[in-house]
Amino acid sequence: MNVTMKRILLLLSFFALIACTSGSATTSPPSTTETTETTDTTDTTDTTDTTETTETTETATPNTLTTTSPPSTTKTTAPNTPTTTSPPSTTKTTAPNTPTTTSPPQPSIYLNSYSLTDEEFGTSVEVTVNDVTRTLISNALPDHKTGTFPNSGNPNTISPQNATYSYSLNPKYVGLSTEVRTTGVAVNGVRFAPGTAETTTCNSGEVLRLEGLQDTYKLGMDFNNAHVQPTGEYHYHGISELMVNSYASSDDLVHIGFAADGFLIYYSKSGAHKSGYSLSSDFRTGSDCTLLFGPGGGRDIIIDGTTPDGTYTSDWVHNQLSGDLDSCNGTTINGQYLYLITDSFPFISRCLNGEISAESPRRPQGGTNNRPPPPKR
Repeated sequence: MNVTMKRILLLLSFFALIACTSGSATTSPPSTTETTETTDTTDTTDTTDTTETTETTETATPNTLTTTSPPSTTKTTAPNTPTTTSPPSTTKTTAPNTPTTTSPPQPSIYLNSYSLTDEEFGTSVEVTVNDVTRTLISNALPDHKTGTFPNSGNPNTISPQNATYSYSLNPKYVGLSTEVRTTGVAVNGVRFAPGTAETTTCNSGEVLRLEGLQDTYKLGMDFNNAHVQPTGEYHYHGISELMVNSYASSDDLVHIGFAADGFLIYYSKSGAHKSGYSLSSDFRTGSDCTLLFGPGGGRDIIIDGTTPDGTYTSDWVHNQLSGDLDSCNGTTINGQYLYLITDSFPFISRCLNGEISAESPRRPQGGTNNRPPPPKR
C-alpha cells in the first residue's frame, strides 16, 4: 500500500511537473506578444523617429529651396541679367562699335512744364509747354559750382540775366546743317553757345574763328568748359560734368537740354557715340592776317602754310564715314533724331538739322560742308 501510494504520488508529481511545464509554454506567447508589442512600440518609436527625421527634413527644406528655388537663383543672377540687357551696361560694353544698340532715350521729367530753383546758386528757370511751343525763361545762373570770374583769360563777372527762349515742340528735320550762334539751352537754363567772337582775319579773304576749347589762346574757361560774356552771361562751350551729374540716372543717355530747332540734346556717359570730326590734313591758307584777340586789339599772325591743330574751328573737317554722328553731332536712335554733346570736337554742335525760326541762320564757314542725311538706325 505504501509502495502503491508512493507510485501514485510519484506519478502525480510527474504529471504536475508536466502541467507546470505545459503551463509555462502556454504563458510564453503572451510574453512573446509583449515582446512583439515592445517591438511594435519600438517600431512606433522608429516611426516616430522617422517622423522626427521627416520633421527635421522639413526644417531643412528652406536650405534645399535656397539652393534650388528661383528666388534664390534670381537674387544671385538678377544683377548680372539686367546689366547685360540694361542700357548702361550694354552701351558701355558694345556701343562704341555698335552705337545703334543703345536703347532709346528714356522719358525725361523735363519734357513737360517745370520750374527749377536753387537757392545756393541763385538758379531760376521757368519752362512752359503748350501744344506747339516750349518757352524757357531763365536768369542763366547755373545750378552748380563755377570757376572764378574774372580770371586771367576772361575779365567778366557772372551776373543774372533775363533770357527767354521759345522752341518748337514738334521739330521738323530738314537736314540743312544750318549754323547757329546758340545751339540751345540746358535744362538748368544756361545757354549752349560754343562759338567765339575772336577771329583771325586775312586780307586774302579768310576768316578763321578761334575755338573756345583749345590750348593756344586762353579764353578763361573754367572746369565746366564755360566762361562769361561781357554782358555777365555764363554759358557752356562744352560738357559740364557737374551739370550732367545733376540730371543723370542709370541710363547711358542723359537728357541735358533743348536745341534751338526743338530736338533734344543728350550726353552719353559711356561715350558710345563718336564724333565724325578730325583735324584737316591740308595746310591753312591766308596772307596778311591779323588776330583779333584780347584787350590790345589786333596783331599780325602768320597763317599760310601752318598745320591745323584745333586752334580754329576750320581746322576740323567732318567725314560722314567716320564716327557715328552727322556734321551737327546728331543721330537717329529708334526713329528719334537727337543731338549729343561729345568730349571731342565739336563738343557742342555748331549747326542744326531741324527747321529754325528762333534766330536768323548763318551758313557754316568751315568744317561742316559735308551734309549727309541722318543715319537710318
